[in-house]
Amino acid sequence: MPIPLGGPGEVLVALRGGSEVFAAWCSVPVGRDVRVVVVDAISARSVIVELLPS
Repeated sequence: MPIPLGGPGEVLVALRGGSEVFAAWCSVPVGRDVRVVVVDAISARSVIVELLPS
């Protein structure tokens, strides 16, 4: 799910050999199917992400 400015959106995070959905915030809007990197955890199911450098 895209992450709008001010969020939240959703990201799939690779964990324990699978993937899990987390609520996500980013300082810039992020479109669908864009790779990001998790930079901080807000709670057990919420993260802050940044665009993955290309």
